[in-house]
Amino acid sequence: MFIEHLPDRGQAHTLEAFVAALLLITGLIFATQATAVTPLSASTSNQHIENQGEIAAADLLATTKERGDLKKGLLAWNGTPGEFTGATNADHFSGLMPDPAHPLHDPLNEAFDSRQVAFNIDIYDHAEPGESRSRQRLVDMGEPSDNAATASTRLALYTDDRLIDPEEDDLDGPYTGSKLGETENYFVDGEGTEHTLYTVAEVRITVWQL
Repeated sequence: MFIEHLPDRGQAHTLEAFVAALLLITGLIFATQATAVTPLSASTSNQHIENQGEIAAADLLATTKERGDLKKGLLAWNGTPGEFTGATNADHFSGLMPDPAHPLHDPLNEAFDSRQVAFNIDIYDHAEPGESRSRQRLVDMGEPSDNAATASTRLALYTDDRLIDPEEDDLDGPYTGSKLGETENYFVDGEGTEHTLYTVAEVRITVWQL
């Protein structure tokens, strides 16, 4: 005699429906977590901006150092008032150098100013371990934002390097300014003419998106 076990088959259908519902809910949760915009997403975006800024600053320092423009920018110093030649704010610039003849004008404009990227440039002198270093600001565009990035390089200056006037000197040289070893009020302290190396300065750029 054939007997149909309806209760057992019903239990099986119920179990299958439960498993299917569980898999559906799990899939929805996974998809929601994968596509949701969370604070972490913003953090990742900010980190990407910082990385881009750091790379751009490092590239600018490397290229201007190799071409000699960075060193010329540090030598464009007017010893009599004690300021960078053409400075727009006391002894430093408050933005991009207004004189297109300045050796750093074009590189900074191409890399940052024309792209609405703000930047500060600081020069630190050499100091022995445990000693504090003095800082001279070359460009000051304000307080960096939270996602600012920095890059730096070291630059050797020699006692026979001469100060430059971008408005009058041919930037290919020779220069008419005084030698560093004979300059009394240069912004970085160094050795006198009895030495070859004047000092090794650190140039640091801080950049952030406006």
